[in-house]
Amino acid sequence: MNHVVGPMNLGTLIVSPRDHVVAIADLDDTAAAVLGPLLRDTARVVETLCRPEQTYVCMWSHGRDARKHLHIAVQPVTAEVRARYGGLRSEQLQARMLASGAEPDITEVGQFCERARELFRATTTSAEVPS
Repeated sequence: MNHVVGPMNLGTLIVSPRDHVVAIADLDDTAAAVLGPLLRDTARVVETLCRPEQTYVCMWSHGRDARKHLHIAVQPVTAEVRARYGGLRSEQLQARMLASGAEPDITEVGQFCERARELFRATTTSAEVPS
């Protein structure tokens, strides 16, 4: 994915279909069958790299006045993240993060992405090996 939804904490990954889709209900059978394992693998990568207390998986599709494009955020939430935002959780935490405009350090983002790519490659490779 080449665009950013908004400022979230380091380790947040976005899953989004390449085709223009605005709702999960609009996914075709093939895309729906791919989505579950992809979300699981994405959550595993986030959990492995960030060791969060919890990993949020949230769907967003809002544009200015209508649905725009399906985005599913896979977000690690650690005690440190919650403390930085006054102990907030769930949608209140995400709203505060987005409103703050604070973005992770670009160098740290690049390092995280490289480690995530390595884990995704390992997952893909192991999934292709017949048992």
